Amino acid sequence: MSELVVLRHGRTAANAQGRLLGRLDVPLDEVGEAQAAALARAVRVRLAATGSELVAVVSSPLARTRATAAALGAPVEVDERFVEVDYGGFDGRPLAEVPAEVWRAWRDDPSFRPPGGETLAEVAERVDGACLEWAGRAEEVAGPGGVVVVVTHVSPLKAAVAWAMGLGPESSWRTHVDPASITRIRVSGGSRVLCSFNETGHLAGIDGA
Repeated sequence: MSELVVLRHGRTAANAQGRLLGRLDVPLDEVGEAQAAALARAVRVRLAATGSELVAVVSSPLARTRATAAALGAPVEVDERFVEVDYGGFDGRPLAEVPAEVWRAWRDDPSFRPPGGETLAEVAERVDGACLEWAGRAEEVAGPGGVVVVVTHVSPLKAAVAWAMGLGPESSWRTHVDPASITRIRVSGGSRVLCSFNETGHLAGIDGA
């Protein structure tokens, strides 16, 4: 089976401050840079240990994902479909300032759209298509040993997990994704298997992680 190795970007100052972070284009903070380096080492070690062929490194267009992807030391292809959900008018606001009724609407209805933003159903639709396309490319180029590394954000990563499990976008509220974590999805034709989720052992010893 080919494999999608789906990574969340390293930490940013907004993450550390507990703010919603969607399309705002902010850099990694110092901890995030250390996390990206550790993440890259972990991915390279696994590729070498399994004898897998790295077919592509794919990133969201935002700076925090591109910097995390660049740590892998391979050419990076940008795919807009892996960009973070658009929080609209709530982007950049502290989580504690989001009204309770907005959280309820988000949790209860995947078609809820924050003012000027995007629905979780729309995120799921674009991520499903991207995962299917990149998994097919991995298999086409390298056969069952092909790996595509995707560097993305919380909501697209959760959508990729839902795609692997055959679940709807509402399932995203039942998972937690840490910065610089690793999730692995094996794909063969129409078969998809979630092999690991939110691996963070490679981050041990990083202050502030």
